[in-house]
Amino acid sequence: MSYGEPIALRGQIELEQVASATLVEARPQIEAQFIERLKRGDAAAFEILVNERSGEIYGLLYRLTESSEEARDLTQETFLRAFQSIGHFRGESDLRTWIYRIAINQARNRWRWWRRRRRDATVSIDAPQPNGQASLAGTLKAENGRNPEKDALAHERERALRRALSSLKRVYREAVLLRDIEGFAYEEIAVALDISVGTVKSRLARGRQELRRKLEGSL
Repeated sequence: MSYGEPIALRGQIELEQVASATLVEARPQIEAQFIERLKRGDAAAFEILVNERSGEIYGLLYRLTESSEEARDLTQETFLRAFQSIGHFRGESDLRTWIYRIAINQARNRWRWWRRRRRDATVSIDAPQPNGQASLAGTLKAENGRNPEKDALAHERERALRRALSSLKRVYREAVLLRDIEGFAYEEIAVALDISVGTVKSRLARGRQELRRKLEGSL
């Protein structure tokens, strides 16, 4: 290797770092421009938003409701409400967090609707996961390679985790899903749930404690 090669390599790395930093700095401006398009009623921008976010919103709503039909309806309602409300978006959170907050509110409203009618119905915990949706037990995946014994064990553990999650009190389930499944930061969860960061941490601690208790001997 010549002496010039390490210098050239270092220069390339520096260029990549500068490009990466420039992209990070540009993201807020790109999102602001995209939001302006949404506020102007740009149908193409709204279609992009739905295509980019509908899968994860559906996944969240499915985990909250345990019903694919409810999740589909609520996903549509979420984006309809987003379209109707985008003019009031003030940028106090990022667009993703704002949409998650709408989705959670839609799920809460539906839950209250069922509760008022004494029809707090849910899909069986044995219902298959919807196509393309990440497992609730993402950290409990079976090792690579088909092994019927391991697959059966992983499936049973996933069912146990879904059962435990679905039995959590709603406020704890929301916090656990947003943090441990969706990967939100504490501050983002606080915005999505309209609570303080301290309350987020408290609900997470309580929710995780309840999960551990319910899963004892199951995993």
